[in-house]
Amino acid sequence: MSHSVLSGLMGLCVGDALGVPVEFTSRAERSQAPVTTMQGYGTWNQPPGTWSDDSSLTFCLAESLCNGFSLEDMADRFCRWYQESYWTARHETFDVGDTTAKALQQLQQGVSPLQSGGRSPQSNGNGGLMRILPMAFCYPQLEHFGLLERVHQVSGITHAHPRSQIACGFYVTVAIALIQGSIHGSDIATAVQSATKEIIWVYQQPPYEAELDHFERLWSGAEAIATLPIEAIHSSGYVIHTLEAALWCLLTSNSYAEAVLKAVNLGDDTDTTAAVTGGLAGIYYGFEQIPADWVEQIARKQDVMDLCDRLQSSLQVD
Repeated sequence: MSHSVLSGLMGLCVGDALGVPVEFTSRAERSQAPVTTMQGYGTWNQPPGTWSDDSSLTFCLAESLCNGFSLEDMADRFCRWYQESYWTARHETFDVGDTTAKALQQLQQGVSPLQSGGRSPQSNGNGGLMRILPMAFCYPQLEHFGLLERVHQVSGITHAHPRSQIACGFYVTVAIALIQGSIHGSDIATAVQSATKEIIWVYQQPPYEAELDHFERLWSGAEAIATLPIEAIHSSGYVIHTLEAALWCLLTSNSYAEAVLKAVNLGDDTDTTAAVTGGLAGIYYGFEQIPADWVEQIARKQDVMDLCDRLQSSLQVD
């Protein structure tokens, strides 16, 4: 489990940092000049190893979970990131999504974290998905409905539409399957299949069943995703696109580096696609398979590693 915490969170952060310099560039641009290693500047004019809101909010959530489950504490840390650049790479908050910003402004006005998140179909960006991974480390022993209920609440602090909640639930369940698979030797495709079977019954109930058509390619199984041509994979900030792209990158790659670089070179929302991919790829391949020179360049590397240790130490695992 300790290995999975460090592997997952550092895997996410490294993917994020790889994508930051080329965010919003097109797939055609990335095809002509593909990212092959850690670089800097570009879109946000940041040094190599700088991570974005994806990692910042993931670390805020991870730190909160070190003290137990409290939506109020999570919301407070998210607001500190927004207002005070808490848990940022270089004391600067940048690249804040609209839905996230609106939710945090609601929180600042005293709205409960159970009511703060966007609920319209237009609120289905990937800002909840990008930070949800720490839930996989803390609650793998909860029965599925209990786990998913908490995941939905954490997503809902900023992204409360059922579609975003399903995406977060699916992602966390795949992550747990990969954590458990690292012990039993199962592969990524098996983890995806297992996650689908374990949670589909929850999402066949109200209020989620009306959203299932949006997840048709995911429910169709790992092989269906893996055999899609790249032209069928989108890399926008839409939560379904991000989840599909991340799984496609994992299922069509053979190493951590290949998976996250494939995600970055899809273009568009490069940092989040690579972060979401990198979290799962890190868990699956292990920390030792994340290129050491990339890890060494990560801003606040020791702080990130210390946080992973703190989260691991706080876990109560049977």
